[in-house]
Amino acid sequence: MSTVDSRQPGLRERKKEQTRQLIAETARRLFSERGFERVTVAEVARAAQVSEQTVFNYFPTKEDLVYWRLQSFEDELLRTIRERDPGEPALAAFGRFILAERGLLAKHDPQAREELAALTRMIARSPALLAREQQIFASYTASLAALLAEETGADAADVRPWVAANAMMGVHSSIVHHARRRVVEGARHPKLAAEVRARAEEALALLDAGLEDFAIKG
Repeated sequence: MSTVDSRQPGLRERKKEQTRQLIAETARRLFSERGFERVTVAEVARAAQVSEQTVFNYFPTKEDLVYWRLQSFEDELLRTIRERDPGEPALAAFGRFILAERGLLAKHDPQAREELAALTRMIARSPALLAREQQIFASYTASLAALLAEETGADAADVRPWVAANAMMGVHSSIVHHARRRVVEGARHPKLAAEVRARAEEALALLDAGLEDFAIKG
């Protein structure tokens, strides 16, 4: 009996993740076909064969149907900074994280390229999604600033953690905007991935002289 019970939470979690994936993939398909603003949550629910309340149970807002994976991005970013080696500046760990290919950009198959292009065009055409993206980036910046302040023992009057966090996340934001513009213009992988990496390296180099001695882990 205990063996069955111990497996049940894992099964439940897998079923929940499958439902989450189904709803998100259904929403992305509809949004890509018709545009984000022209599809309702009720329509997503019908297409995924779930109730509208089920959609909101998994995704509190309509925008979360597009950006739901970004929570794991933030968690991984903060973990990379927090767990960097002693003596390594925060900027170096941040740069290592940013330069790693992930998501659809890391996939080389034609389907992934088309999914990336469709997703990018959808976001670029939606004021609601662009606004939500800025809110998410601002949240990342606040979380990173809090971590840097904690590590350096900065008090509330010390602006350096906020300056450093905004500078680092500015690199991320600029890369996202550059990649989006190039995708809309027709750029595709692998040329796109190489170009994005080069722009990221340029941006990180620009910051290096000013932040290289800040937040070196003791």
